[in-house]
Amino acid sequence: MTEPTGLSAEEKIESVPTQLMKHRSEVGVASEELGSANAPADQTEQTVSEIRQDCVYRSSGRLEKTDMIKSLVMDKDDSRNCELYLPGSGNHSAVESSEESEEDMYRDEEEIEREKILLSETNSSEYKLSVSPEMDIMEYCRKEWRGNTPAAKRMRKGYEAVAQKFASIRRIRGDNYCAFRATLFQALSQATQLPRWLQSEDFTMLPENLLSKYDWIKQWQLRQKPGKRMGEIRDEIKEYLILLRQKWKNISEIKGPLEKQEACDKLFKNEEEEYSLYEALKFLMLNTAIELYNADKSGKRVPVFSWLLFARDTSSNPCQLMQNHLNHIGHSGGLEQVEMFLLAYALQYTIQVYRLYKHSTDEFITLYPNDPEEDWPVVTLITEDDRHYNIPVRMCQETML
Repeated sequence: MTEPTGLSAEEKIESVPTQLMKHRSEVGVASEELGSANAPADQTEQTVSEIRQDCVYRSSGRLEKTDMIKSLVMDKDDSRNCELYLPGSGNHSAVESSEESEEDMYRDEEEIEREKILLSETNSSEYKLSVSPEMDIMEYCRKEWRGNTPAAKRMRKGYEAVAQKFASIRRIRGDNYCAFRATLFQALSQATQLPRWLQSEDFTMLPENLLSKYDWIKQWQLRQKPGKRMGEIRDEIKEYLILLRQKWKNISEIKGPLEKQEACDKLFKNEEEEYSLYEALKFLMLNTAIELYNADKSGKRVPVFSWLLFARDTSSNPCQLMQNHLNHIGHSGGLEQVEMFLLAYALQYTIQVYRLYKHSTDEFITLYPNDPEEDWPVVTLITEDDRHYNIPVRMCQETML
């Protein structure tokens, strides 16, 4: 596989699954799981317009501020092309708002005020609401999508389809870590053993090993700790990896489902530990990207998404990926769609996502990766826009059988 020189304008207007489909057909790889939406361009524009119109009346039933609508709804290029932000581009303006603005994106005013009161009373990060209590999935749908526009109807149809498999939903806090938070919460909630890659003796030596080979990793940006020296970065990331292994081991050893759920809920109320785990995940993604890049350069077969990952002008190699993408996750942006593949490979989990705005298309249920290993566990997420993720819970009894 040769390194591409870049994506053409036509390729950049396609979603990642669509690009994967085209590339897989070119190289003769079968593709069954992911399709592409065949809706015409005018229908796409209408969909974005419908969503903008419908979001005005979501939850409150009244007209909201224009800036709230902008933060609720993606730009047309983002929502349909899945070509999310590039560092330094205009997309950062909406993302680089305050933490309160990020929370406003997904919660009504009353709920935000209730949490502020709770936080002021406790004065502790331990009570931060990262994963909300579960609620009936169709009740949530009716609350969020009350309108009669085609967009609202499509979302309701999507939720109805999810409700055939899952009874409830848990909302995830929207602070640019939501993809990490949703994926890790689901993985830990169903963990019964420590993954093989976490059992490796060299696991905690990753920071030292990589920093000894790649000096540019010293530019790694820790959360709220810019400008750290290389030795400090190495030691802190090692602590994060140790914490990830410890928490995964402890939770996987809990036998009772209720006790396991309580342990997960407790972990995701501890902000310091929670964000440390996300830093560990980012570093694992960097390590996986380096492995894929080196394998491709050596002429070895690599997953198709790796070609797309390094075909971007902003991430033609792992160093650029770190500087322009991984360093921004959680700070000024979330995971782009192609990076969901990288996260899945780093964890060796299949991430199944119900993409509600793609209902009635081949991309309604998307797998990251689309050709996973058979023994990889599966976690399930829900998204309305490929930017924010929630989690479905309580699998219906018929589905379990």
